Amino acid sequence: MATTLDLRTEIREFLRSRRARITPENAGLPTYGGRRRVKGLRREEVALLAGVSVDYYVRIERGNLAGTSESVLDALATALQLNDAERDHLFHLARKSGPPGGRHSEPPLTVRPALQEVLDAITGAPALIRNGRQDVLAMNQLGRALYSPILADPRRPANTARFVYLHPAEAERFFGDYDQATRNAAAMLRMEAGHHPDDEQLIALVRELSTCSERFRQQWASRDVRLKGSGSKHVNHPVVGRLDLNFESMDLPTDPGLQLNVYTAAAAADGLARLASWANRDNYVCGLGT
Repeated sequence: MATTLDLRTEIREFLRSRRARITPENAGLPTYGGRRRVKGLRREEVALLAGVSVDYYVRIERGNLAGTSESVLDALATALQLNDAERDHLFHLARKSGPPGGRHSEPPLTVRPALQEVLDAITGAPALIRNGRQDVLAMNQLGRALYSPILADPRRPANTARFVYLHPAEAERFFGDYDQATRNAAAMLRMEAGHHPDDEQLIALVRELSTCSERFRQQWASRDVRLKGSGSKHVNHPVVGRLDLNFESMDLPTDPGLQLNVYTAAAAADGLARLASWANRDNYVCGLGT
């Protein structure tokens, strides 16, 4: 079984999927009537919009991004109407297609004690640190209380993607928008695969989810990608009920590959107050050790 992402296949299928979703009308091109044999834009139309030769674009879409200049990548991203996440993914695929650039590194599986101290100092909001594989590596007390359904799985490190796909009944009860939660999980894993195509643990996770979940297979095949950032969500906590939350996801520059996630109340803070009361009353503890 493969232990690395096939970059040429990833590039080919990603570009084809983005090309297929754009109609000539969306791109401002004439259609001249008649039935089109391909869904979306033709290769020659993408080449025209990007200002490159058809032969050059065909070479790129066959999976050869090595040596492609940033100006051409920008032109392709504009022609294919890529969003910020898709543009970032394209650039990472191009970088990974070039000569090896230094020692291979995988996302961390542990956090420094100082980072746990930072989490513990955040007492008014759930907070956690995870890597790009969506392994939850450290949490504060409210984070452990909030994510108690995810931590019920004895496997460590706990993994949010594994929870949403392999425990669908529990995940559907927990997440207010379960379908969006799964799509986000697949898209973030796809994004991570573009950053770390030779991460064997990531490939093993994708293989496991593909084997066990039809939903994951379908959403992984969409080639969608997603940046981490900010937003809102609501969850249905098994003890304290519905929680409407805002979240911020921040990269940790001193610990590449790790993100700090903090959740705050989207409206009245009574939901987090109930969560804190439960966590304090039951002295809730759930280990995260590997």
